[in-house]
Amino acid sequence: MPECGRVPQGGLKGKFGRSTIAFDKRSAKSFIRINDRIRAREIRVIDENGEQLGIMPPFEALRTARERGLDLVEVSPTAVPPVCRIQDYGRFLYEKEKSERAARKKQKVITIKEVKFSVTVDEHDYQTKKNQAVRFLSEGDKVKASLRFRGRQMAHRELGYKIINRLIQDIGEAGVVEFMPRMEGTILHAILAPSKKEGAAKPKPQAPPAAAPQQQAQA
Repeated sequence: MPECGRVPQGGLKGKFGRSTIAFDKRSAKSFIRINDRIRAREIRVIDENGEQLGIMPPFEALRTARERGLDLVEVSPTAVPPVCRIQDYGRFLYEKEKSERAARKKQKVITIKEVKFSVTVDEHDYQTKKNQAVRFLSEGDKVKASLRFRGRQMAHRELGYKIINRLIQDIGEAGVVEFMPRMEGTILHAILAPSKKEGAAKPKPQAPPAAAPQQQAQA
């Protein structure tokens, strides 16, 4: 059994396998070196007031930090030499987390919501899906309006174009067309994005492709 107060070679081992002398878990997670964990031979030091203290060995900068009741924090490890700042490490983490939270709030995750139609959609169902599309756009999401042709419906693709073009016109200024109606296999779809400007010009309806003329049966 190791003597009291001494750390066995290789560090302390407990129920979780391995641990070392206590350190700040937040520092390890963010890979931020502080105080005597800074390993560079020389560092450029900035004090708590933003003044340059010059280039010196870490132990000298750490002594200055402790004399002021503060920590030595490595803020730019890839610089040559690394840049360290004398500051309150707890406040540094607080400000860092605060700025990261603010940045995340400003980020808008745009998702694509799909609204599905059929060639035989009735008026009530159409209005419900149109209102869904308008709501999605007003919430800042994109909308994929899709219509699947089944069996013999492929011979009447103009009906599908009519429905999707009507949706585009009915949505009006709530959205803009990002991709005009187009066929992919048996599915006709269009992509609409939230409108950035009021009074945006409505896109012209997309005409369905001309049907190939039927060949006369040979006698």
